[in-house]
Amino acid sequence: MTPETLNFFDKVYEVARQIPYGRVTSYGAIANFLGAKHGARMVGYAMNGSHNKDVPAHRVVNRKGLLTGKHHFQGTNLMQQLLENEGLEVVENQIQNFDKVFWDPIQLL
Repeated sequence: MTPETLNFFDKVYEVARQIPYGRVTSYGAIANFLGAKHGARMVGYAMNGSHNKDVPAHRVVNRKGLLTGKHHFQGTNLMQQLLENEGLEVVENQIQNFDKVFWDPIQLL
């Protein structure tokens, strides 16, 4: 990875650490906030590498509220369990009432 990639990952982690308990955001929303409009996949790569970095990666889902990153968590349903422990409802790998629990990083401005 290049220094620019690592720097972008650090920025992603800083945004992810701001996601409130019991809320979720999307890969694309983080990318947009960081000025990388088409960088959702890079945000996903950052989340995949966030283990042991004190980053609530379980709060980052795809734009439809699907737990697309769940296979990067230990155990079969860890991502879903973490979200449910925060009061979110997940049915068939999808956040329910996604529009109500969605947090847009633009709120940081």
